[in-house]
Amino acid sequence: MCTLERRGQFFILTLTGVGKADQEHRLHPSLIASIRSALAQVKSQAVHGSVLITLSEGKFFSNGFDLRHAQAVGLKSGSAEAARDELIRMVDLFKGVVADLMALPMPTIAAVTGHASAAGLILAMSHDYITMNSSRSVLYMSELDIGMTLPDYFTALIRGKVGGSSARRGLVLEAAKVRAEEAVAMGIVDSAHDSAEEVVAAAMRRGEELSNRKWDGKAYAGIRVALYPEACGLLGLKGETINKDNG
Repeated sequence: MCTLERRGQFFILTLTGVGKADQEHRLHPSLIASIRSALAQVKSQAVHGSVLITLSEGKFFSNGFDLRHAQAVGLKSGSAEAARDELIRMVDLFKGVVADLMALPMPTIAAVTGHASAAGLILAMSHDYITMNSSRSVLYMSELDIGMTLPDYFTALIRGKVGGSSARRGLVLEAAKVRAEEAVAMGIVDSAHDSAEEVVAAAMRRGEELSNRKWDGKAYAGIRVALYPEACGLLGLKGETINKDNG
């Protein structure tokens, strides 16, 4: 599941799990609901200078949607269509997480200390900044390898966040397993570090720099939404016009 801790101006969201399977942090309905509940709490407590940092336990940041959960739903009902419908439901539920992050009234940083695959990579990319472990982490859009297409809000976010066409092609049309240094060169990741501890420390340093600016959260969120109009349009988000006269 996940935990939320407040340290001064920082909100620390940690993906947690007991046992090997849980520490893949696969996105199933319960985890998605837990993340959204934490983000709602963050939003309600936001002040000028707030920053969200998302961490994870274990060797995965997130290994994407919980396909085994969808298959179990199908087996229980004796219907392959039920498994497909459950996967579609998870895609729709996760859309809310991405929308919450894109509309959050503060800078956001993902500290990717482990592998981030498929929807797990989209979770990381929904943050403003990414620090990444160069010793053992890869980014991987696995959909092509498992015979799935991408939800429209996934592709819109990738188009908005990954600038070069060759980088986008490698990520989604070659299903490349991208290591940290390459991810920095592609513009997906902001910095690469030699250990999980250094990844988190770098995220904290960046968070301090951003927090010290004491930006207005509503203005920050409005500018972010306007910066990614295609993705945010699909997420149902609209930018809010704010100036000194109307606050």
